[in-house]
Amino acid sequence: MSIGIGIGDKAPDFTLSGTGEASYSLAAYRGQPVVLVFYPGDDSSVCTKQLNTYNDDLDEFSAVGAQVLAISAQSVSSHDKFSGKHGFKFPLLADPDKTVASAYGTLGPLGFPRRSVFVVDAQGVVRYVHRAIAGLTYRPVNELVDAVRAAQA
Repeated sequence: MSIGIGIGDKAPDFTLSGTGEASYSLAAYRGQPVVLVFYPGDDSSVCTKQLNTYNDDLDEFSAVGAQVLAISAQSVSSHDKFSGKHGFKFPLLADPDKTVASAYGTLGPLGFPRRSVFVVDAQGVVRYVHRAIAGLTYRPVNELVDAVRAAQA
């Protein structure tokens, strides 16, 4: 199990394929905060609820200038189906070899993904980290928006 990065560390850059037949790089969002959401899997009950909640309240993230990026190990094809089914307005990124998940320390025992969220500030520094132990719940929007605000202060 990788320990990964913590608050105050430079966020590891990455480029991943994602929904909308596009590639997404963390560096492309430099200058604005990014909320990185690592989730275990498309169409699972908690992941679906989590991403729908973030999508429903996307205007709260937008109000603080934050971009939401959701990352899991499923394929782009799986992400496209999942996103299309629920109408997500933020990209889902495919990390099939779990390289990015490993760099951020979101893999639990035996390499299983843990539900985790990071807030990266406009300069690319990690300002908030939450790695779930069991992953049966997720961080509420207001907590993440508050973390973005704190990173901007």
